[in-house]
Amino acid sequence: MSLDKLIRGGLIISGLLGSTAFFVACKGGDAAKEAQSKANQVKSYNVIQLDRQSVTLFADYPATLQGIQDIDIRPKIDGYIEKVMVDEGQPVRAGQVLFTINNPQFAQDVNNTRAAIASAEAAVATARLQVQKTKPLVDQDIISPYEYESAQLNLKAQEAALAQARAVYNNSRINQGYTTVTSPVNGFVGTIPYRVGSYVNASTLPLTTVSDISKVYAYFSMNEKQQLAFFINTPGATIEQKLKQMPAVTLLLSNSEEYPQKGKLESISGQVNSQTGSFNVRATFPNEQKLLRSGSSAVVRIPTYVENAIIIPQKATTELQDKRLAYIVADSNKVKAVPIKVREVPGGRYFVVDEGLKETDRLIVEGIGLLTEGTPIKPTLIPADSALKGFEKK
Repeated sequence: MSLDKLIRGGLIISGLLGSTAFFVACKGGDAAKEAQSKANQVKSYNVIQLDRQSVTLFADYPATLQGIQDIDIRPKIDGYIEKVMVDEGQPVRAGQVLFTINNPQFAQDVNNTRAAIASAEAAVATARLQVQKTKPLVDQDIISPYEYESAQLNLKAQEAALAQARAVYNNSRINQGYTTVTSPVNGFVGTIPYRVGSYVNASTLPLTTVSDISKVYAYFSMNEKQQLAFFINTPGATIEQKLKQMPAVTLLLSNSEEYPQKGKLESISGQVNSQTGSFNVRATFPNEQKLLRSGSSAVVRIPTYVENAIIIPQKATTELQDKRLAYIVADSNKVKAVPIKVREVPGGRYFVVDEGLKETDRLIVEGIGLLTEGTPIKPTLIPADSALKGFEKK
């Protein structure tokens, strides 16, 4: 091959390689520009227009329901269950027979003590006749007064023996009565673990439980912050006064439906549970229809009334050192961090803003923790109600 052909071939190859490199370089430059363009693109964030309003905020607390009385029914004697007179879930009246226990010894004791009374009564009658017979003889100086006094003492001893026999008889009757187990209150029968023929005594499991559910207690817990907010924000000098000032509370059933009757907060424990760090609270609900049952789960909803206040979601704020910050849209749609002072609303979802925000501010409600001061954004105004769910306007 000639030198000219080699040179021409080399130039062609060099040209091709140069074109390829130029194409790759151009493509890489376009990708870098596209990435830079995306990085410089202003992102959109949801914001709400703040406003002062009077609202009712709701705080929900999981609760356990208990009847005003849940009485364990235990035998006072040992024996075998002879009859089960009720069924689980059955309504019963105070004094109604629930079980009978077979223990023949108590019936035998009644018979024996009844016979002992009859014997003691005969002894008393004999001693009384002896006194009556001795007195005339003493009056006639036929026998000494000592004989009369001795007869009187014997009469008193026999009368004491009769009283003792009657006491033993009454005790045996009481013991025999324990063979019949009755309900101490009006209520509903719980689980019955023992059936006919089972041996029971006072140390075994309860025969059943009778629950008085004419009213129902709903027990739930508040953490320390919630309890402190309750004491600070509720008017009244004492716990009793604060509880009286609390509005009626609502009960949400396990199917999420609202119980038709309102309840009332009645007590809050005076000491924190060292294991859970919470305070026990009790609300009471009427239960004439017997819809609520002991052991059921529910949710107690407590309303908090707030007048002419700015309400914001807690998730729209962040903590930096000892300050709480909210992010608003400033001039040129740039992010501005604003220190705020707030009050926590029971339930852990909202704040009442006391300082730092005003009605004309647009609050950023997403991306908190990622945004920085001065970052330009594209604000997307959304209805305030969509960010503040769980309250009613008054």
